Amino acid sequence: MFDELRPHLQDLRKRLIISVCAIVICFAGCFSFHNDIFEFIKLPIQKAFESGVNGKLIQVAPAEYLFVAIKVSFFTAFIISVPIVFWQMWLFVAPGLYKHEKKLVLPFVFFGSIMFALGLSFCYFVVFPIIIKYVLAFGNEVIEANISSNEYLSFFMRIMLAFGFIFEMPVMAFFLGKIGLITDATLKKYFRYAVVLIFIIAAIVTPPDVLSQLLLALPMVVLYGVAYLILVFVNPESKVIKDEENRKDEIQEEIKQELQRKD
Repeated sequence: MFDELRPHLQDLRKRLIISVCAIVICFAGCFSFHNDIFEFIKLPIQKAFESGVNGKLIQVAPAEYLFVAIKVSFFTAFIISVPIVFWQMWLFVAPGLYKHEKKLVLPFVFFGSIMFALGLSFCYFVVFPIIIKYVLAFGNEVIEANISSNEYLSFFMRIMLAFGFIFEMPVMAFFLGKIGLITDATLKKYFRYAVVLIFIIAAIVTPPDVLSQLLLALPMVVLYGVAYLILVFVNPESKVIKDEENRKDEIQEEIKQELQRKD
């Protein structure tokens, strides 16, 4: 059994090494601009402070900003490397696909990268400013919001990556539908369970307030609906049933012809 898995494990290691090398190379370049990148990341909280929230970003440990610079650089490097990571993911699963399915590599990498960028942009320009202003303003008349730079960065990255990955839902639905693993009926059947899971994920990722959870959960529900519509066109259940019926008819016809030959 191990001998059978060895080629797959070796290929997985190869894909991981290439992905990590791409991130490390990008990290080396990003680290030179970590101040500029962090200034961009700081904009939402700075605007919150300028809007009347009392507080500021602070450093609470001697080496805190050093770790902030490293985390900022790795975060940016990962975002830049996403096309390469998606490409390596595809090359890992490609050997198990049919020839016509392997041709989906370019659409998968292209649209996967585009949707990831759209998720990050939607979060940065629309959702995150609302969340950060709301959580900082809560109780601000009682206590000043002096926020650790490292804590703010961790919070920022968690929310941003969550939106980046949930925007992959339509792309994954298209891919899985194309290779026949799911249909529109699959998403329709598990819709209620998906909604519960979505709100659980939103509760884990966001702060413990209803507004933040809704700002994450509602786009996820909408994207689930978009994924369903994609499958209606790509791989509807009616088409699968029809293909199965046609295949059964072909098998029956072959059996009938074989019996006629024997007679």
